[in-house]
Amino acid sequence: MKNLKWHRPRISTTLTISLAVLAVVVPATLAFGHGGKHTDQFTHLQALQKATQLLDQLVTKGKLDQGWETGLQQVDVSKRNNKGQEEIVVAFQREAGDPRQVYIFFTTQGKYAGSNFTGE
Repeated sequence: MKNLKWHRPRISTTLTISLAVLAVVVPATLAFGHGGKHTDQFTHLQALQKATQLLDQLVTKGKLDQGWETGLQQVDVSKRNNKGQEEIVVAFQREAGDPRQVYIFFTTQGKYAGSNFTGE
């Protein structure tokens, strides 16, 4: 019988393979782990996140002054009916400056529908 050598994989190879499997399994588990709650409805939290990103972009581009990032006083998220269509409105209010509020509108599917300083 030939003298067979048993080759044990190096720890780094085993670790690499294990991490690769975890990188695939963990996100899949998290994505589908909530048991069938699949919805196309755009939530108020999603609207707030999107509106905050948009507000940051407007400040970065110079379309809104820095007071919108440094002096925010209140943020409200609500629904409204605009000409028969429901919209989600995110209203940012700052402590000082003119105008004091900016409104960002989204459809209930999450598409940007506009923004202004009047809320109309």
